[in-house]
Formats: sequence, C-alpha cells, structure tokens
Amino acid sequence: MHGPVVPTAVAQVADRPLPLDAVVLGAEGMLGAWQRRNAEASIPHCIAHLESGGALPNMRRVTGESDAPFRGFHFSDSDIYKVLEAIGWAAASSDISEHLPFVDDTVDLLRRAQREDGYLNSFFQSVQPERVLTDFRWGHELYCLGHLLQAGVAWVRTTGRRDLLEIGLRFVDLIDERFGPDGEAVVCGHPEIETALIEVHRVTGDDRHLALAHVFLDRRGHRTLGEDRFGYHYFQDHEPLREASAATGHAVRQLYLAAGGADLVAETGDEPLGDALVRIWRSAFLEKQYITGGLGSRHRDEAFGDPFELPPDRAYAETCAAISGFQFGWRMLLLTGEARYADEMERALVNALAESTSLDGTRFFYSSPLQLRTHRDGAHEQAPSERAAWYECACCPPNLARLLASLQGYVATTADGRLRLHLLADAVLRLGERILTVRTDQPWGGRMTLTFDAPHHGAVEVRVPAWATGVRLIVDDAELPVERSPQGYVVIDGNDAAITNIELFFAMPVLVREPHPHLDASRGTVAVTRGPVVYCLEQVDLPDGIELEDVIIDPDAPFEVEQEPLVDAAGWRAPAIRGVGRVRPRPTGGPTYPVRRPEARTDGDRIALRLVPYALWGNRAPGAMRVWLPTA
Repeated sequence: MHGPVVPTAVAQVADRPLPLDAVVLGAEGMLGAWQRRNAEASIPHCIAHLESGGALPNMRRVTGESDAPFRGFHFSDSDIYKVLEAIGWAAASSDISEHLPFVDDTVDLLRRAQREDGYLNSFFQSVQPERVLTDFRWGHELYCLGHLLQAGVAWVRTTGRRDLLEIGLRFVDLIDERFGPDGEAVVCGHPEIETALIEVHRVTGDDRHLALAHVFLDRRGHRTLGEDRFGYHYFQDHEPLREASAATGHAVRQLYLAAGGADLVAETGDEPLGDALVRIWRSAFLEKQYITGGLGSRHRDEAFGDPFELPPDRAYAETCAAISGFQFGWRMLLLTGEARYADEMERALVNALAESTSLDGTRFFYSSPLQLRTHRDGAHEQAPSERAAWYECACCPPNLARLLASLQGYVATTADGRLRLHLLADAVLRLGERILTVRTDQPWGGRMTLTFDAPHHGAVEVRVPAWATGVRLIVDDAELPVERSPQGYVVIDGNDAAITNIELFFAMPVLVREPHPHLDASRGTVAVTRGPVVYCLEQVDLPDGIELEDVIIDPDAPFEVEQEPLVDAAGWRAPAIRGVGRVRPRPTGGPTYPVRRPEARTDGDRIALRLVPYALWGNRAPGAMRVWLPTA
C-alpha cells in the first residue's frame, strides 16, 4: 500500500517514502495513540456531521432526494471527499468495515448526482446551475474536484477500489477538454487541484494529468482571476510562481500551491521553480511562522502578514494552514533530503495540530491563538474561545482526519539504499525481510532505541532535531562518536559490521526562548519549551483571584519537570513544568496609559507557576491562556 505522496520512478527526488503498510505506529506512542483516536472517534464524528451539517443533504438536492435548503458554504462537497479519503487511508492501519456501508452509499450518491458530461458540484447543480464553471475566483469547483481525486487515490492505493477515482476522472476529462493546454486560460481561486492531478498522474501513468497540473501552475500569477476586495496577492495571482519571493496571501492557498509546485519539480526537474519554493518556504517558516507551527496571522483574509507580524492574541493560525504547511514540508523533504523540513513538520504536529483537537477526538479549533485573554469574546464561529464540535466552514476536522489516517506515511524514507527516520515516533517498520522496532518516548522524552530482529547490513540515518542540545549514540553496546550528514542526520553505517541495536539520547532540557527582535507583539516576553514541545500558562493553574494578565515569569529561576504526566491518556505522557513568577499589582482607577515612573515599580508577590504543553490547553477547563509570558 502506497501513501499520499509517491513520486514516479523517474522523479528527481532525494528520498522516497516507505509503503504505507510498511510502518505501523506504536499504540503507546503519541502518534500511534492519536491515529487510533482518529480512527475510533474523529472519523465517526466527521461522518455523523456530514449529515447533520448539511453536506450530504446538499448532495441529495441534486438527485432530488432532499428538498431541504442548501446549508453551509458552497464548497461543502470537499468535506465529503476529505472524509472518504480519511477512511481510505485508515484502511491501511485499522478495520474500516463498519464504515463501508457509508462509503458505498456515498459513492453511489455521487455517481447518481454526476452529470452526463462529468460535472459534479452540489451547490452549482442545485442552486446556481447557470453559473457552472464561470466563477473561478470564488467558485471552488476545481478545489472540490481536487479533494475528490485525492479521495479516489487513497482508495486505489490501499484497497484497489477504483469507483471513486473513476467519478473524479470523468470530471477531469471535462476540465481538460475545456480548460486544458489548448482551452480557456483559467485557474482556480483556491489551489488544491494541482497536487491532486499530479498524484493521479502517478497512479494512472496518464501524462495528461501532469500536463494539466503544469498548465494550472504556469497560468497563476498573470492576474487572470480579476480584481477582488482582497487583491491579487490573496490568490497568489499577483506574480508567476517561479518569480515568487515570499509567502503571501491566504495561507492555505499559498501552501497548497507550493505543495503542488514541489510535486511538479519532482516530476520535471524544474530548477527555477524549485528555487522559488525555497524562497517561499524560508519566508513562511523563518519569518512568518508562530513558535507553535501556526501559520497565518490575519483574520480578515486568513492570510500571512508582513515578516514577523505575529501577534499572539490575534493569531489566526488556521488548522488547515498547519496541515498544508506540513504537506509542503514533506514534499520539500523528499526533494532535498534536508532535516530542516522535518523539523518544522514536527513543530506543527506536536503543537499547532495536536492543539487543534480535544483529547476525546470530537471537538476542534479552527484558529489557534497563542493567547486567550480572560475577558475575550470568543463568540466568532471561526475564532472560538474553546473547541467546537463542528463548524459551518468545516474544512479543518476532516482535513485533520485524512492527515492522521495516513500519518505513518511520513515517518521514514529510503535514499540510495539508506533507511532514514524523520518523525521520531514509536513504530514497527517492515524492511523487506527485516523488522525494525523503534521505541521512544518522543516528544516527551529524549531516548530512542532501534532494534532489528536480525543483524542488519546497511546504513541508517536518524534526524537530529533542531531542538536537541546534545546527542549520544550507542550501537550494540558500544558508544560511538556522532557523525552527522550535511542534511542533518545521525549516520550509523552498518555496511561493514552488521547492526542489531541502536540507542540515541537527545538532550532536551527546559529552554527559555525570546522572540525575534523584529517581533514587536511579543517584545518583553519569553516562551518556555522542552524538546519540540511549546508550553503555556493556563488560568486553571492559577490561584483564585489572580488573573492571567497579572502574572509575570522569572526566566532566570530554575524550572522543574514534573514526573507524573499531566493527563491520563494513552500516548500523551506529557509532563508539566514548574517555574516561578510574580503577580503584578494591577492599576486601579488610573489612566490606561500612565506616565512611566521607575521609582514606583514593584516586583509583586512571588507565585509558583505550572506550565503545560500548548497542545493540551483547554482540555481541563475553559479559560485564559498564553504562550509568550511577560518578564517585567
């Protein structure tokens, strides 16, 4: 079984993913427990809300089986497709038999709703048929088609089932005929179909799909979408992709577009495009990313801001943006083999993405702020003050479901005969006739063991995380010097002497981090991290009568890692961290902006602080929270 991204045999990539069924995530590890929770709770939750939220009734309007008003956003079809894709990928790691009646019924519904010419979209077919394939700026028709194709790819790769993909291919034939290389020059306002078309090419071997993706990528940036209140940058239609110098506009659109560009570079070797993608990546992840891995700072247009425009309390950081950044990073890793891409995938995974879902797998954040004020009005549907069961714009929950269902596909690759581990996860890997068992308490601890079931000849490389302050290596009971590759991996060469057991120890002390000097919104504050995990302070851990906004932290006081995990949940052995702070005297009755009087300052009363992983905030009780803590 192959996973979501499988470059062809002629693709110019540094790494190739292991088959999806060659990696089994350990049930006791964070990623394995999360994937199981996704299968047992999140996917059934998503299936139920396709009905109650309106997506399936909307599709039945097309077949005449429902006369209910259209509900939700006009791209609600994409939620159906993402849930189908999630179930398809889940077939590689869990029993999906209970979902098969839903899948059969839904695929049959799609088949009956599809027009003779292949077109399929519940909104335009049932609400605005006169506008079919006319509103490319906002219509999302090709975006929805992209998700339909990716769902079809998942089922072909895990089960061999082709009926869902065939529905998508009929629609693609219509698009190719009307808007292909010799057709009308259009692009979709929301990129997504590009990655889907290239993956369909990889499944079918049909060069038409690669050519169509190529055309769509080349057409963008020539202002074909027309004027709009958000401007051309919002759609990445302001300049050709090969000329891009920075990540800009709607964050999810930008990162899906970049992911499609990376797929095209892999299959064509387009160096100018590859150079542009590196520029986009550096802009997004080195200048415009939150410490939690969140991406996109502006609520108005769900967009990237200027470099270091990263307000913690106004962070939009949509869950789908973190997912699309993860997908872009994976494709760049395959292209280059560089560990820096996996570092950022890990950052997002254990912070921004883990934070998005409740521990029972049935409530979700859409946006992910790094500070929730005590008196915040969290009533806005896409910026709530606590996790919600569903959203009118429900893109995030099913998007998470499809990522988590295929999560084992991002753990390891092969490169020139070498096994390379990127996500440091508890897992069992099947390598031909060899079985490799990986045991680790990542991301909560720094120890990692790799045990082969028989002596292994060959090189093994393990990513050295950017957060590790030191590394020890023991191979078959002998401590060895750590040899790092230029790409950022520990190299264990088993070609001369066979390997049976590898132990790695990554030092992960508590670290106090400062914001970049240009990050004005967080000046005068610090963030506490341990390994890849970002910590925060919650109101629930403060004494009665003390508001979070009145607390400052002493960054020079010692920190203590608690021995017992914060929550009793499989795989989430996350410790809290204890530190020292003070309670600032609160001005009463004075001006909002008093005159500075240094002689009147006081440090306030000392207070013990308990910091918890950002990923877990809001699970014990609703209330205020902040990552960046003031120091004075």
